[in-house]
Amino acid sequence: MTMPDTASASPVEPSLAQALIPVVLLIALLGAAVYLFGDESSFGPNQIALVLGTAVAGLVGLANGQSWAEIEGAIKRGIATSMGAVLILLVVGSVIGTWILAGIVPTMIHYGLSLLAPSIFYAAACAICAVVALATGSSWTTAGTVGLALIGTAAAYDLHPGIAAGAIISGAYFGDKMSPLSDTTNLAPAVAGSELFTHIRHMVWTTAPSFGLALILFAAIGLATPAPEGAGDLDAVLAALDRSFAIGPHLLVPLVLVLTLVVRRMPAFPALLIGALVGGLFAVAFQPEAVLRFVGEPELARPVALVKGVWQALHGGYVLESGNPALDELLSRGGMASMLQTVWLIMTAMMYGAVLEATGILQALARRILRAVRTAGGLIVATLATAFGVNVLASDQYISIVLPGRMFRSEYQRRRLDPKNLSR
Repeated sequence: MTMPDTASASPVEPSLAQALIPVVLLIALLGAAVYLFGDESSFGPNQIALVLGTAVAGLVGLANGQSWAEIEGAIKRGIATSMGAVLILLVVGSVIGTWILAGIVPTMIHYGLSLLAPSIFYAAACAICAVVALATGSSWTTAGTVGLALIGTAAAYDLHPGIAAGAIISGAYFGDKMSPLSDTTNLAPAVAGSELFTHIRHMVWTTAPSFGLALILFAAIGLATPAPEGAGDLDAVLAALDRSFAIGPHLLVPLVLVLTLVVRRMPAFPALLIGALVGGLFAVAFQPEAVLRFVGEPELARPVALVKGVWQALHGGYVLESGNPALDELLSRGGMASMLQTVWLIMTAMMYGAVLEATGILQALARRILRAVRTAGGLIVATLATAFGVNVLASDQYISIVLPGRMFRSEYQRRRLDPKNLSR
């Protein structure tokens, strides 16, 4: 039995009840996925929920007179919209792998941890997590590794754990949102129709002042708090970094190179690809012993082993065995393969959003929201409220980026607002 390809001359617009069916279903499925699979829900269960939600949205469209050919075409166009972000994410995985192998990320972390001064513990913790998250593109990993070490240090110093946690989260999320290595930072401009580095530069206007204010407040709190006397767990992390990599300022050259290319307006994909390849060259030149340990095949000729190590970091990432569990978890990552789960989630989310848009469901929901919007400021407030509400209800940041992005994109275009305002 084949799916009908014919459609009525004028497909019927979905009612509010019809529009809510796939949305409510998705929220319920995502909640069930989190309940049943916990932290693993983003590694397959959420994707299945999105596919099922897409199917139900498609059925609503078919019931209202649309053809399968129209729905399928919308799915293809929706996925095609995300291809730029997907390509960037894949090369970001390679950047992470070679930059860790080359000691670039470890050097950034080493210098970040060295900023920890006894009199400014809270502000320094915030700055450290910002640097680490900027280098790794992951707020959760930063909070769960370096953040844990800082919490342990705060406990040893008898500092307030709540303030320390706030400093860690503030820095981690700032670094994540400003990092071109972050998956969500890549996804937002792709959905809104903006460009990665345009999006990041535009976010500076809001994130930099808030981060600066947070640093000032944490510094003020720190100055009123008795200073710690030791370095605690951070000494062990620094020692493990020194054992595993040759740390030095020259290893920041690839970072400077990529930033220079970005400033000169080179597109993100080639700039990051160059960064990944230069990272591989730096690994061979400055971390040969780390590369050989990583490969772990002494029978291979040295040049062959070095090439294999870089190649492996590009596709499969890097695995550190320093003896320090927190550091090993932080720096065992990267490679194109590490991005495949995120790519899978993005593709299914884009598919869901595209079908909601093609069947008129998004428009039906957006019209009811936009009835109260009179100004550009009101549109931005509506966007913020919708993204916040979707995030609360769906408990998934990817969905909260994709749905409002597709829901309000045409309205931003109609009002001649730059898409970077929507992505921010």
